[in-house]
Amino acid sequence: MSRFATEGKKIVAIGRNYAAHIKELNNSTPVEPFFFLKPTSSYVLNNGPVEIPRGVTVHHEVELGVVIGKPGRNIPKGKAFEHIAGYCLAVDYTARNVQDAAKAKGLPWSAAKGFDTFCPVGDFIPASEVVDPHALELWYKINNETKQHASTELMLYKIDALIEHCSSIMSFEEGDLLLTGTPAGVGQIKAGDQITAGLQQGGKDIATMRHVVIGRDGGYEFKG
Repeated sequence: MSRFATEGKKIVAIGRNYAAHIKELNNSTPVEPFFFLKPTSSYVLNNGPVEIPRGVTVHHEVELGVVIGKPGRNIPKGKAFEHIAGYCLAVDYTARNVQDAAKAKGLPWSAAKGFDTFCPVGDFIPASEVVDPHALELWYKINNETKQHASTELMLYKIDALIEHCSSIMSFEEGDLLLTGTPAGVGQIKAGDQITAGLQQGGKDIATMRHVVIGRDGGYEFKG
């Protein structure tokens, strides 16, 4: 499953799974796990550039990714971890002004999450190397300034509950990626920014990521 970013079929992304993040965006707390999909064409590997489309305000959301290794449908919580091959560090980039405009009109906001390069991922981490996925630390820096830093223990819905819920709606396939939500501290990135991010276990980085932010030539332009 180390090639999940080239062989996986979908990215299932959980929204509003950290209380402080819900508060900072003035959103309501979901009564059950809430998710959306990102296309696999949004993947970019470590050290690859992240593009900002014209007229778009892009926000960072660092997350723990769960790589599915065993397909399943209607997976009960008690068997959820049997379907996990491993984990990865990931960032769910969001076109915030595109999303806000779509929400205001009651329209879907797939475009806000689905631009090329909007899902950078780090190296695959085998499940055997993670003692407790709910005791990891996520961090994200812009130009060496920390913007996000929080523990995965703050998830409102834990990983087994997320897998149970999502698989009751759509089957998980080998290589799929489940993004588990972002903690507080989201904010804007701009062309020229140098991004670093990491995932810590026991105070030590077990994964790091680096990329530069550039402006995208051509393509979509947001005009409000």
